[in-house]
Amino acid sequence: MEGGKVLDRQAAMAEALRDGRSHFKFVPENWRTVLRSMLAALLGVAIVIVIWWSIAELMIYWRGAVFPTPPETFSRLWEALSGANIMGDSIFAHAQASLARWGVGYLLALVIGLLLGVTFGTINRLHDVGMVPIFIIQMIPGLAWIPVAMLVFGLGESATVFIILVTALPPIVINTAGGIRQVPPVFNRVAKMSGQGGASLFLKVLIPSASLSIINGMRLGLANGWRVLIAAEMVVGVAVGLGYSIFQSRYNLDFEAAFVCIIVICLVGLTIEKLLFVVLENKVRDRLGLDRED
Repeated sequence: MEGGKVLDRQAAMAEALRDGRSHFKFVPENWRTVLRSMLAALLGVAIVIVIWWSIAELMIYWRGAVFPTPPETFSRLWEALSGANIMGDSIFAHAQASLARWGVGYLLALVIGLLLGVTFGTINRLHDVGMVPIFIIQMIPGLAWIPVAMLVFGLGESATVFIILVTALPPIVINTAGGIRQVPPVFNRVAKMSGQGGASLFLKVLIPSASLSIINGMRLGLANGWRVLIAAEMVVGVAVGLGYSIFQSRYNLDFEAAFVCIIVICLVGLTIEKLLFVVLENKVRDRLGLDRED
């Protein structure tokens, strides 16, 4: 049964390639799809809040712990959004600093990762050799790069960007190369029969056919880079940022401030996921003739 579904999907993708629909142009997703995605996100957030509130009340009751509840945290978040400082700066300054570091590191990882992934995916001899260092880098935890970053760049912004780069790079390379290498040969034959060749075959067949795998690599790279950014800010010696604020909040036991920063981190990641990657993935699936699972 599963094999038949795979064949049906390959047939749909081959038809899209033959008709030229794989050479897609991205347009804004319709409002119904966006609304459905946002409602699903809100439901998931509601479940997290219920679990968080239950744990907070249990900790307060059993241990007498000063555990921030959702109402207390969201009240503090509103104060921060209204201009109150957290660890010496506004929440906007902390978020902007973290996003700037992440943006530079992730952009570098994206450019280098896509170039390496496309190269390794299309040249077999380079793939067998070049993927070994990528797999080695992937096995090294993000925080393990901190001593290397400090030795090479010292303390500060450059060290943080480097850690984001090496952490976000491997999944982008691996998924891009793997996606290209897994394109069924029938797609190439269909495209060649339709008069495609050379650069046109690459841009209109290989890349669109591997696009879902490439998007997953970009998604994983983003998540890896965002997580390690917050951890790196706690260690590498920056004076502003969401990770820095969480780290500093422990000294004066301002747990509400730490929870506020955690909420902002989650909101940023969820927004990028829902408004960028989900919309992009749905559009690619539509253009390739693949049915979406609702």
